[in-house]
Amino acid sequence: MRIGPGAAGQLGEVLRSLGLARPLIVTDPYLAGNGTARQLVADLAAQAIPATVYDRTRPDPTTTSVQGAVTVLAEGDFDCVVGLGGGSPMDTAKAVALLGTTGRPMRDYAAPTVTDTPALPLIAVPTTAGSGSECTRYTIITDDSGDTDEKMLCAGLAFLPTAALVDPLLTLPMPARLTADTGIDALTHAIEAYVSRRANPFTDGLALTALTAIARSLRTAYAHPDDLRARATMMLASTQAGMAFSNASVALVHGMSRPVGAHFHVAHGLSNAMLLPTVTAYSVPAATSRYADCARAMRLVGEAGSDEAAADALVAELRALNTDLAVPGPARHGIDPEQWERMTPTMARQALASGSPANNPRVPDQAAIEELYRSLMA
Repeated sequence: MRIGPGAAGQLGEVLRSLGLARPLIVTDPYLAGNGTARQLVADLAAQAIPATVYDRTRPDPTTTSVQGAVTVLAEGDFDCVVGLGGGSPMDTAKAVALLGTTGRPMRDYAAPTVTDTPALPLIAVPTTAGSGSECTRYTIITDDSGDTDEKMLCAGLAFLPTAALVDPLLTLPMPARLTADTGIDALTHAIEAYVSRRANPFTDGLALTALTAIARSLRTAYAHPDDLRARATMMLASTQAGMAFSNASVALVHGMSRPVGAHFHVAHGLSNAMLLPTVTAYSVPAATSRYADCARAMRLVGEAGSDEAAADALVAELRALNTDLAVPGPARHGIDPEQWERMTPTMARQALASGSPANNPRVPDQAAIEELYRSLMA
């Protein structure tokens, strides 16, 4: 990993250190249009490393959209993939690096399958402070081959980048909405990693450190987008939270968030933000002391006082954060309540099938998840 302002400029050096020289850069139209991808290509060309850019990734990548990049990879002479962007380009790049070596459909790699087989080397260059995808062994691809639109969680070392260049300068152009959504995504990763039934001492340290940093810097990065210190703090915290949840897993918020994104085309960080206060309040009784630790790491309360009061302060802060960062509920976001109700049983089934709710301190059944979905629309 290379971390800090200017880290992205070390891509050529990192490629050479890995014995790589023919990268396919997988990114999105925005980063191709604003010059970020072009700058990477120019930097590599100056070091005699030719690079090709695939810039047709889409938000919430699907099996169909991924296949377009796989085709480009198969038609060229590439020895690695560079994922440039936020969670969606990174998820696409991870899928491409694997499918380009196996030729099998993405559905074969959906949870509960764990894929540790080698893929093409992947170098991650994140441009948002949220997904943590640069250091996780997960990718999420929507199956659009049928009528379910299921967001498939795919896991294993095959999806873990070989190297990551974590450069906060790349986050400076992020608009306020993206800053908020990706920041709460990182916050959700840290909280869920800490309260997960699979948490361990290694992930606990990363999660609590990330929580302290996010609580200190997210509102500043949102209100003052040119504040490089806040941006750098959020970028590092996102990476730390990504390492935490990659080793401890996420829980109920993410399990419920993926179907919302798939069926209503809500950005992943935003759907997490919609769910986080409500799901946390539901989960607190089963792990009050762990949620209290989160509140103390975020400096919401002091060391004195009861765990119950600290956990209550955490829930109150999550609600206040959504207000301060203008996070809409499903109805305010424009989702039709009747369609939401019709899809609620399907979303609950898909949430359970992902496996993430089983990591939650309070493990819900389908009826409980349906009720949580309904409460968001109330």
